[in-house]
Amino acid sequence: MQTGVRRVVLVGTGFVGMSFAYSMLNQGGLEEFVLVDVNKDKAEGEAMDLSHGLAFAPNKMDIWAGTYEDCKTADVVVITAGAAQAPGETRLDLVEKNAKIMRGIVREVMKSGFNGIFVIASNPVDVLTYVAWQESGLPRHRVIGSGTTLDTARLRYEIGKYLNVDPRNVHGYIVGEHGDTEFPLWSHTTVGVQPILDVVAKNPKFNKEDLEQIYVNVRDAAYHIIERKRATYYGIGMALTRIVKAILSDENSCLSVSAYLNGQYGQNDVFVGVPAIINRNGVREVFELNITEEEKEKLTKSVNVLKETLATVK
Repeated sequence: MQTGVRRVVLVGTGFVGMSFAYSMLNQGGLEEFVLVDVNKDKAEGEAMDLSHGLAFAPNKMDIWAGTYEDCKTADVVVITAGAAQAPGETRLDLVEKNAKIMRGIVREVMKSGFNGIFVIASNPVDVLTYVAWQESGLPRHRVIGSGTTLDTARLRYEIGKYLNVDPRNVHGYIVGEHGDTEFPLWSHTTVGVQPILDVVAKNPKFNKEDLEQIYVNVRDAAYHIIERKRATYYGIGMALTRIVKAILSDENSCLSVSAYLNGQYGQNDVFVGVPAIINRNGVREVFELNITEEEKEKLTKSVNVLKETLATVK
């Protein structure tokens, strides 16, 4: 990676990619932002449009439409390219076509001499993060999927709305596949410093059944949004910004990304959404929380679903 100018390359200038780009422009934290897309005119138009907002941005930034050669000195390459999830389609249904696209992109990035960190957002993200790692040959800690970062943000929002508390003061994680088998770690969810299960038990206005409905709403959020507007992109754009800033600023922040498990939680050889410490080197470590037996069983189920899908594209 570079030691001076911070450069991020975005591959894919669709709704997700450009929501991420717009979020990065507004939050700042890098000096060079390169847009790469198979549709070069689209990438050029997006770069021009973003650049026109620089007078209102928090810091100077050079933005341009580039090529895979620009990845050579990039700190982070973010990949959002791929076929979009259609109404009624699960993230796992996308796997074969997007695995092929992912391999081609990673191959081209690595040809440039890239030696930074991959952040993957294309769906199904856990499977495609594994594919990207496999194709890149990079150490596993330098390939990160967006995982359940967005799902966790959705959980915090829903709990905040339910309890009338600022979601920034809700702490907890959705873990597992970014998809239908994901689940919340209620045993490690707090409001301020108070466990949410205690909050619910002490107040007659709240109950566990409502928490279960909150989980269902979080799990199925993408389906509801896709039905209404055909795609989700603002939330994941901000989640990607959060991950990338944690890398560039060497934050050592705990985020629920798709990280490689090598024995943690009794799981091996899989990328899945779990709390992990993110810094300038990528995944510093995976947090292995003391979860309940029920949560362990749910995680095993989620991992098995991912491994079955991964076996079709390895």
